[in-house]
Amino acid sequence: MARIGFIGLGNMGLPMVRNLVAAGHDVCAFDTQAPAVAKAVAAGAMAAADLGALVAGAAAVITMLPAGEQVREVYLGRDGIIGRARQGTLLIDSSTIDVETARAVHAAAAAAGFDMLDAPVSGGVAGAEAATLTFMVGGSGTAFAAARPILEKMGKAVIHAGGPGNGQAAKICNNLILGISMIGVCEAFALAERLGLPAQTLFDISSKSSGQCWSMTSYCPVPGPVPTSPANRDYRPGFTAAMMLKDLRLAEAAAESAGATVALGRAAAGLYHKFVGSGHGNLDFSSIIKLSQGNSDGGTEKFLPPSTEN
Repeated sequence: MARIGFIGLGNMGLPMVRNLVAAGHDVCAFDTQAPAVAKAVAAGAMAAADLGALVAGAAAVITMLPAGEQVREVYLGRDGIIGRARQGTLLIDSSTIDVETARAVHAAAAAAGFDMLDAPVSGGVAGAEAATLTFMVGGSGTAFAAARPILEKMGKAVIHAGGPGNGQAAKICNNLILGISMIGVCEAFALAERLGLPAQTLFDISSKSSGQCWSMTSYCPVPGPVPTSPANRDYRPGFTAAMMLKDLRLAEAAAESAGATVALGRAAAGLYHKFVGSGHGNLDFSSIIKLSQGNSDGGTEKFLPPSTEN
């Protein structure tokens, strides 16, 4: 089994490390938060004092970081991965970041002689814990083939999306669909409640009709119909509303750069912005049903897409 360096031991990264260790990999872990490192060590990983120690001897390095700023710093900084890794190390970034940053880091890695992949994930904390994540992977076919046996220890689907940055493109497009569809499902259940139609009845009908979608049948935002959904555990995430807002903002930025129109995505981002701003960012993103029900700060006022005027 390979020696793997893993940077970023948050809600997603830590269970991913646990699954790599359980699969027999020799994992060296790093995070700026000491308690997170201690948990990784308790799971069987080794602790790295710094990035230099982490990349030394690593066949692959995986990063799971909050945003593009941190990805640029960790890979491109003076003491970053690209400047300190040995030749032949495979670089895999599983953060969800903007496409521009992903492609810039890819280019820097290629110029230094490294194979690199952007490999963001879908599946949330539950998927990370159960090793059932979906990896959307951008990069060369050669790098993808080398990374696949590693990624398969953390996920049930590992899909090559194309060249550099295409993994990030796939992730933000997927979550654009998810964010919009969840709001539609929430509004339908809130309306049904006002009309006196029981949630279970609406679910039984729509889950077998044209309204069927993942947001309803796998992640229903009201308690009852889907026992495993966060609605049945006080909307503990899951995937937080703050993270959904981040991904919708990434989709907006990508659309602006590409000259694409995402009117519904912009409206969804406006709703999540209001919801997160009301102090609900740490709840699961499905809890945005509280807006439609009038249970969150701001009531049921209409939300307009953010202005694009300067």
